[in-house]
Amino acid sequence: MAGANSLTSKVAIIGKRNDENVIDYTFGQVSITSKVVDWTGNCGNLSSAVGLFAAGEGLVPVEEPFTKVCVFNTNTKKNIYITMPASDGKIEENGDMVIPGVPFPGAPFLVEFEDPSGSVTQKLLPTGHPVDFLEIPGVGNFHYSLVDAANPVVFLRAEELGLEGIELPEAIEKRTDKLEMIEAVRSRVCVQMGLAETPAEATRLSPAIPKIGFVTKAKPYVTPDGKTVGEGQVDLVARLASMQKMHRAYMVTGAICTAVASRIEGTVVWDATRDATGTAEKVRIGQPYGPMEVSLTMNNREDGLKFERAGVWRTARKIMDGVVFVPADQI
Repeated sequence: MAGANSLTSKVAIIGKRNDENVIDYTFGQVSITSKVVDWTGNCGNLSSAVGLFAAGEGLVPVEEPFTKVCVFNTNTKKNIYITMPASDGKIEENGDMVIPGVPFPGAPFLVEFEDPSGSVTQKLLPTGHPVDFLEIPGVGNFHYSLVDAANPVVFLRAEELGLEGIELPEAIEKRTDKLEMIEAVRSRVCVQMGLAETPAEATRLSPAIPKIGFVTKAKPYVTPDGKTVGEGQVDLVARLASMQKMHRAYMVTGAICTAVASRIEGTVVWDATRDATGTAEKVRIGQPYGPMEVSLTMNNREDGLKFERAGVWRTARKIMDGVVFVPADQI
């Protein structure tokens, strides 16, 4: 779709695994500033559409009243289960579910990520700590939590960025000093993860992973639509960035990582969450367009908290169909 926005500059490669009722899905984040495709992580919003595409292309049978598709994300080596309503031999696309930030209502699709921990690094806490400290001369001092669940995300305290935490993405992007500060942290953590050798290389070659964002305690804010979200409607307020741009709403994998981080004692997200008991099954994230709910299935074990599944409700619809011709010498 392009459009000079990280939300719409993506690619999904879909195929059916031989002799198995499993769909293989590979995600690529396409840079809008350079000839780079980042294949490291996953995209939750695209994951939501994989089931619809697979059914529409005849890769999986349509079952009524619900079709459940098992999707294997080759980037993270994780299973995703998508449950979609179906009737008259087709997946229902039309419905009344409204997703904040999505222009059209649609049928409710349940998207569940199985065992989301360690999607890229094989560790829930890649540094081994719920919170770390980073001092960047000339930039600032930052407490951050690196959590890897569905996608690795670096979480910062909004206040340490000189922000209230309720700013809208467009307002933050007008403050280039804040974007540079956020990328200064992200690129250095990327080096710590072993994805690049220098911060400059991290910005150039791994612009999408890790994601980064900031959180603050629940407080009222106004959405881009002019609606007020009350303090009691959310458990915390959060914003995310990807590809050196602010995400206009909130990425699904980022929401799952945020919810998981809110249940890990000591993280920056845990500190900001209204109910950080570690037992609540649902987390309400105050994203720019309104509350986003994530459900968690957890087990308290002797060796720590185990996250078995994380789910969100999404909508998906077919937008267009066509063919792109690429010169043979460019493939």
